[in-house]
Amino acid sequence: MPLAVYAVGGMLRGMDLVRIYECLCDRTRLRLLALLGRGPLCVCHLQEILDEPQVKVSKHLAYLRDRGLVESSREGNWIVYRLPANPPRELVANLACLQDCAAEEPEFRRDVAKLARVRARLAKAGAAPCAVRGGEAPSPTTRKRRAPAT
Repeated sequence: MPLAVYAVGGMLRGMDLVRIYECLCDRTRLRLLALLGRGPLCVCHLQEILDEPQVKVSKHLAYLRDRGLVESSREGNWIVYRLPANPPRELVANLACLQDCAAEEPEFRRDVAKLARVRARLAKAGAAPCAVRGGEAPSPTTRKRRAPAT
């Protein structure tokens, strides 16, 4: 099986095609990768765009990170995810295919439209990478309400 070898934290690591395809066999992970192909995003923005619970989004991102398909960095209280700086060529080829195919899928096109609205809102507020960090309150879709205590 062809292996791509790349450096991670100074260590060489291999990634085979099965590892890549295991990550690509879930709709939520495909949507996350398609969005991250357009640039780094904070978990709260991914949650807002996908309209999924934070726990679900974070678990899928952790799955992708543990397998080398995304990288993350902490910026204040927020985690920002991005595609790897030096991805193996097999990953690059598959992500390019994902972007081409995603252009034909209505759900992925809606995600891109939501991403554009989020970025426009952030640009207007002068906030980056996270709307909360820039002083703006989270939108209602990113702030989950708790049931009143009894």
